[in-house]
Order: sequence, then C-alpha cells, then structure tokens
Amino acid sequence: MIISRTPLRISFFGGGTDYPAWYRQRGGSVISVSINKFCLITVRELPPFFEYNFRIRCYLNEEVSSIDAIKHPSVRECLRFMQVRRGLEILHSADLPSRSGLGSSSSFTVGLLHALYTLMYKMPTKRELALNAIHVEQELIQEHVGSQDQTVAAFGGLNRIDFGCPQHILVRPIVLPPEKLDLLCSHLMLFFTGFSRTASDVAAEQIKQTGDKEKELLQMLDLVEEAMAVLLSETTSLDEFGRLLHEQWLIKRQMTHLISNARIDDIYAAGLQAGALGGKLLGAGGGGFILFFVRPEQQPQVREVLRDLLHVPFRFDYVGSQIVYYGNH
Repeated sequence: MIISRTPLRISFFGGGTDYPAWYRQRGGSVISVSINKFCLITVRELPPFFEYNFRIRCYLNEEVSSIDAIKHPSVRECLRFMQVRRGLEILHSADLPSRSGLGSSSSFTVGLLHALYTLMYKMPTKRELALNAIHVEQELIQEHVGSQDQTVAAFGGLNRIDFGCPQHILVRPIVLPPEKLDLLCSHLMLFFTGFSRTASDVAAEQIKQTGDKEKELLQMLDLVEEAMAVLLSETTSLDEFGRLLHEQWLIKRQMTHLISNARIDDIYAAGLQAGALGGKLLGAGGGGFILFFVRPEQQPQVREVLRDLLHVPFRFDYVGSQIVYYGNH
C-alpha cells in the first residue's frame, strides 16, 4: 500500500499568464504558495478475487475491468501514461472540497502519479512530477488548465514560477526570513463562499478571450514584479502586498464575466469595509474560496462581518508532494 500526500495551493499574482496559449508567445510568471491542506491518495494492488480489475473511490465509485472503462479522466489517463499492467484500488480523500480554487484537480493528478511511480519502484523528481502532470491534464485529458497548479503541488513552498523561458518552466523559491514568512501568513484569511464552478469552464472562456486581454495580462505580469519587490524589501511594509492583491483582483475581474458575480462582489466589499487591505477570489473564478489580506488586529472584525462563511485557518507548506506511507507486503 502506498499513500501520497500532496498540498493544495494559493495563487497570489500572475494567474492567467500560466496558460500555454499565452506564455508560449509572451511568457508568464506567477507567485504561489502551497498550504497545509492536502489531497491524499491511497494506491494498492487489488487482490485477484474480484470480477473487476480496478476499484476507484473518488467522486465516483467505480469497479471496472479495463482502464478504458474508467470514467474518472485523471485516473484513466494517469494509468495509461504510466502503462499500468496490474489491478489496483485507488482511494482519494482531501482536507478541502474540490472545484473551489485551490488547485485540487492538479494536486490529485500529481499525487496519483507520485503514488504510481512509487508502486513501480521509481523516484521521480519534483520537476518530472510537475511536467508529467501538466502533460496528462493539458494533452491527454485536454483540460482547460494552466501550468502553475501542478508545479506548486509538486514542488511546494512559496515560489515565483516563470513560464516560457528556455527551461519551459523555472521554479525560483522566494527565500525570506522565517519571521517574515510567518508575518505574511498571519495576514491571510481564507473563507469558503459555499459554492463553486468547474474551473475548466471558466478557464475555457478566459483562454478564448486571451487575445483580447493582452493589456490586462501584461498588467498582471507587472504586478508579479511589484509583489516580488515588496517581499524582498527590508523596508517596505507588507501592507503593500495586500494593496497589490486588491489591484490584481480588479484586473482579474475584467478577464471574463464568469469570474465574479453579485454575491462574490458583496463578500469582497464587506471584507474591505471591515478592514481587509485587499484580496481575491482563488482559482479560475465563479466561486469557491476567497482570500483576504488583513492586519491581525483587524481580523476579528472581518470574521464577524463574514460570520456566515466558513473561515479556514492554514499555514504554508514547504515540502510539496510526498509519499507518507509505503508498505511492501
């Protein structure tokens, strides 16, 4: 039996520039961090006593005889990609709901690939995990997804990730003193809005409009540079990070009408009125988790005004996908 544990992520800046349709022509950059909320996948060989060869317990419960018959797209294509030849049982559990803006689909793909590699006595690098997960999602499943979620899930930590460079994807850890990392995390509040939309649907519309949104995407790239300057500065207040998040959100809302709606706008406005300096809806848009940047002393007011929403405390993760259990019987 093998259990992989793969983190979910929060994307701060540059979202939208990690779609191949954009970065292969103009280059892209994001600032993201993995968090201590995880996707866990258990894989074990299925004993040969059943009428089926694959038992899958994800959002669908499946018992099938062939890989081709598997309905779960990531499971099916990961098994094909890894050329699995044996019967398997695959179970999935997660700390937070899927389709909520935290990159859960890509964490699932990274975690499943990691477990399958281990089943075959192979130790992939973090880069291999990221690139193979991107290949599975973009080329095999043909999902409308970017390339940052798989990368953050595989590598973990707070990173600037550049796309379209000679290495195709370049991961650069943002090295800060521990006390500054803790300070940054202490200013972040995560709330579940209680509804979600399939990210691929929103992303498909955003990709369709990429050619018409060059100005907005270039502004997002500029914000990556500004945010890096704030994080690396020894004198600039972290409050500026929050104000840049607000600016990013205003730009992101212009990408497609599917990204926000009246209820999300009301939630965001209430957070700002209660003391948040900025924030954003996470993921492609349309629902899920919303992030606020709030000074610690003003967080009680924000919790009170958003008391109808679920507040989810979290910390940063610095490990990325890992195998947490390996039992060879």
